[in-house]
Amino acid sequence: MNLQRPNSNDATRTANRSRSVSPMSGLCSRCIDGCTGNCEVFKATFRSRELIYPGPFGEITAGGDKDYPVDYSHLNIQGYALGAKGMPEGVIGDSDSAIFPKVNTETEYGWDKKVKMKMPIFTGALGSTEIARKNWEHFAVGAALSGVTLVCGENVCGIDPGLKLDKKGKIISSPDMDRRIEVYRRYHKGYGEILVQMNVEDTRLGVAEYVSKKHGLDTIELKWGQGAKCIGGEIKVDSLERALELQKRGYIVTPDPSSPLSQAAFKDGSLKEFERHSRLGFIDEEGFYAEVKRLRSLGFKRITLKTGAYGLRELAMAIKWSSNAHVDLLTIDGAGGGTGMSPWRMMEEWGMPSLYLHAAAYEFCNKLASRGERVPDIAFGGGFSSEDGVFKALAMGAPFVKAVCMGRALMIPGMVGKNIAQWIKDGKLPNTVSQFGSTPEEIFVCYEEVKDMVGAAEMKSIPLGAVGIYSYSEKIRVGLQQLMAGARCFNLPAISRKDLMSLTEECTSVTGIPYLMNAYREDAMRILEGRQWA
Repeated sequence: MNLQRPNSNDATRTANRSRSVSPMSGLCSRCIDGCTGNCEVFKATFRSRELIYPGPFGEITAGGDKDYPVDYSHLNIQGYALGAKGMPEGVIGDSDSAIFPKVNTETEYGWDKKVKMKMPIFTGALGSTEIARKNWEHFAVGAALSGVTLVCGENVCGIDPGLKLDKKGKIISSPDMDRRIEVYRRYHKGYGEILVQMNVEDTRLGVAEYVSKKHGLDTIELKWGQGAKCIGGEIKVDSLERALELQKRGYIVTPDPSSPLSQAAFKDGSLKEFERHSRLGFIDEEGFYAEVKRLRSLGFKRITLKTGAYGLRELAMAIKWSSNAHVDLLTIDGAGGGTGMSPWRMMEEWGMPSLYLHAAAYEFCNKLASRGERVPDIAFGGGFSSEDGVFKALAMGAPFVKAVCMGRALMIPGMVGKNIAQWIKDGKLPNTVSQFGSTPEEIFVCYEEVKDMVGAAEMKSIPLGAVGIYSYSEKIRVGLQQLMAGARCFNLPAISRKDLMSLTEECTSVTGIPYLMNAYREDAMRILEGRQWA
């Protein structure tokens, strides 16, 4: 088992000089006076707090790479040679009707007023990060065309340069929020939705009131301090004036831009950027119910909640309170994911890893259901990027899990597509791309599908990053169809925990999924003995 060591990582642009490294500290076993670097201790000697974060901040996404004792790779998907679950009513599964292109990957979520998606994935929160802002058109159009939900994350209004507030500090106008909502809606085809997330600052600024009154959004999402893991979301700014502006709006900005020392360091050139932090959220049961009720009174049809990799107590709170409040979707995000706005060591070392957290979530949901209590629809998040991970998450949490929240995996295609457009323009296509052609029509296998959806004239306005996200989503959808067909599940409700097997005894002890040498053993023995089997 390789648990990643501290003190060197590509995310922080650091590396050990020595081949021999102390496992716990990550320090070179032989540290030489005169070494020119570049371990984390070396670099932090002169760049200090900058080394807390992956970099260059705002230009990358970064995900934790700690190798946990048990993860989703320790589960395999069962395959069967008979039967077909989830076929359309009146259709008997046989070799002609039960073919993988017939698998239905559509899902829906919501307590009463359901939202349908073409496939069981949706974006992680794309909020105030620079990556989200500058790539928004690619992300939003791609999600809309793919028929999946887009989560507009926290602090978008709060950092909007064009933000206008009234005398009470409430939003009058937020052009960037307007842009984000309108771009998605322009290409929305009836599947998925755009929803906006709120943290402490968003609540104080009146984000819910603004997006409800101006845009008539149907869904708003509460967040239990999960941006940047448990400490609230942050961004970095490289302007003293901008730092002072955000501080004036009520954000925590460090180092203090109003301090003469910080201003002197910025003038000297040693201090190159300021951090803007959100406040920690504090929860209580009655306060949670009151806030859900308040948001419904504003006209929202659906209230969702996203919670992070907290321990079992907070997990139980999220599930039980969401059940009591009729929350429409609860997203449970495990450690191991991330988009790059969190402190790096926090991404590596904080919180419950996804498989452990999701196993506990199933246990808790099942406990409520067994007592006749309705469980809110659940989404799992935390490091997923492929169709097998989607299948495993759906099976792991069946029948409660309706979708998988994807962070970096749904962002990267947007950035790649955007870059391909620039490389074509500059005549600098790398061989990894040019081997497939030199025009968008030749390079993107799904280009004609998108063109057919929007029309030839509108296609000129579709950014290639959106085509990239559509292409990636199609890969997930078709790949999921194949895996589901192999497990003889022809719609999502047909997927169950019986469709998984654990590769190790330890995985079984964590998940309750049978060890592969025990899964279906009773059926096998009955067959061998000539007895009736289920």
